[in-house]
Amino acid sequence: MSPTDKAAAVLLFTGVAAPLVGLLLRRVAGGWGSIGKGPLAIEQELPSRGFRSGPPARVDPAIQAAEVRQMLEAKASRRRRRGEPAIDVEAEARRLLDGGGEPDLEARQDAELRAEVRQLVVSRNERRRRRGEPPLDVESETERQLADLIRSS
Repeated sequence: MSPTDKAAAVLLFTGVAAPLVGLLLRRVAGGWGSIGKGPLAIEQELPSRGFRSGPPARVDPAIQAAEVRQMLEAKASRRRRRGEPAIDVEAEARRLLDGGGEPDLEARQDAELRAEVRQLVVSRNERRRRRGEPPLDVESETERQLADLIRSS
């Protein structure tokens, strides 16, 4: 068989026989509609895992207070079982619910931004030392870069 005959056989198969076999399988076996179906198949759409836009959903304060008290009571009972001093559940719940337990989101983001800028300044100082240049004052350079960032936004 010559190379030309081989090429003609391949073209004949891919151009004629393969589409005919595909049509035949579609008619006989139900085709693409049955792919992925069956007793063990998941037939509903899964929710997307993308980020939600907008602020987080508000929590009912009564539910939040009940959950905080429940968690604090569990913590207090564990402490009692270990023989540690008990905590005042009501005082701790008031402190947490009034916002004294965790800084607000904006303050936490500011602290994270300041720490990140400080890390960049420290890294820059390491590169300056390797080049033989004098290092910058880390705190003043951090403040300067934060001020530049605020002005540019």
